[in-house]
Amino acid sequence: MRLNVLDHTMVPIHQIMSEEEVNGLLSRYNITSDQLPKTYHDDPAAKTIDAKPGDVVRIIRTSHTAGRAESYRLVIRRPKK
Repeated sequence: MRLNVLDHTMVPIHQIMSEEEVNGLLSRYNITSDQLPKTYHDDPAAKTIDAKPGDVVRIIRTSHTAGRAESYRLVIRRPKK
């Protein structure tokens, strides 16, 4: 049995965004996907949702000030040492 890190109370919701959603996000902020913050493909949360390099992940956190805060990460392959 594998531990699902997303079940932990301190881990925010992670969702893979559709191509349509990504295009809307990039258009709204007038950026390219390379300008998004990055996360590695072997990150425990990324592995749990089966995110692949090139996917954009939406991370939804609860916020005391905003109520709900969304952030976005481009999944990249970890460089070999």
